[in-house]
Amino acid sequence: MQAVEKLQQSYRPGTFLISDNMAIGDEGKCGGGGKEKGSENGVCSDASAKPITENDVRRDDSSSDLENPQLPGWFAEYSPLWPGQAHFLKIEKVLFEGKSQYQHMMVLESTAYGKVFVLDGALQLTEKDECAYQEMITHLPLCSIPKPQKVLLIGGGDGGILREISRHSSVVHIDICEMDMMLIDVYREFFPEVAVGYEDPRVRLHIMDGSEFLKSAQGGTYDAIIVDAFDPIRPEHEIFGSPFFEMVVKALREGGVMCIQAESLWFPSLNLPQLIHTFKNIFKGSVNYAWAPVPAYPSGVIGFLLCSTEGPRVDFTRPVNPLNHHDAASSLGVAKEPPKFYNAEMHSASFCLPSFARDRL
Repeated sequence: MQAVEKLQQSYRPGTFLISDNMAIGDEGKCGGGGKEKGSENGVCSDASAKPITENDVRRDDSSSDLENPQLPGWFAEYSPLWPGQAHFLKIEKVLFEGKSQYQHMMVLESTAYGKVFVLDGALQLTEKDECAYQEMITHLPLCSIPKPQKVLLIGGGDGGILREISRHSSVVHIDICEMDMMLIDVYREFFPEVAVGYEDPRVRLHIMDGSEFLKSAQGGTYDAIIVDAFDPIRPEHEIFGSPFFEMVVKALREGGVMCIQAESLWFPSLNLPQLIHTFKNIFKGSVNYAWAPVPAYPSGVIGFLLCSTEGPRVDFTRPVNPLNHHDAASSLGVAKEPPKFYNAEMHSASFCLPSFARDRL
């Protein structure tokens, strides 16, 4: 990809790492801003770093490392949203770093999770566990309604959700809205097994803001809309100050469904009763919270909110359109192998909440 090659050539030597024996200072001077406000994530070091030794810190200054940068160190992610803790990954090398018109991207080779994609300092996916997130955010809504035909994906530029949608043979049309073509190119270059979703002939890619696309969408068009464009949704999220979700409702058919990433149930910022109340007022149908383990994410789990519009009742807890795991070929789509994480049992189990979360409801 020409865009990827251009960014590879502009690899910045100011990419920092933390060596095995270095602690973060009191001032927390690490990297740039993260995906969420106030986060300070990155691959970082002290400003007085010396050339690398086994137990030393390195700032990569040599042009010879541009082609194959060897940067042993640690990627650190931490945020005020989950205070008192940080997530570290041992990194073998930086495969790519660059900035598009919209955001900063890094592709790292980690020792524990394989290749890792970092967006604006926040870890987005890893080779090891991307299946859990991609499969659950896709199949929880699509397996909860009979024979979905038209699906809209807002965000999800990596292509993994497209890969999972392709497993549903009833689907005849898939629209995806992604603003950043550079992001798509980077995923195609470094994560082809994820970006394979773009090979589905049913996919129509729109390089534009999802909100703008919804403004012109004909009412009642989609059976399902999957939103993968925001930070984990919380009651105070700025999106509630816009008509975004009202436009989602309009674009869905009666009994249509939406799935959006929600906060981890381990975070105190998650107010389940308020979230469910807010979405019930907007969608007028069923609203459920589900969750799944994703080890590379903060707290090790991620949540999903599933909503249906007025019309035929949707029971999200019981898949009425399950994937056929006994016939692998029928559940492949453009994917190279059957689902690794999702099955009908995991579907229903994801709505079972631990007592402390259930009691809030």
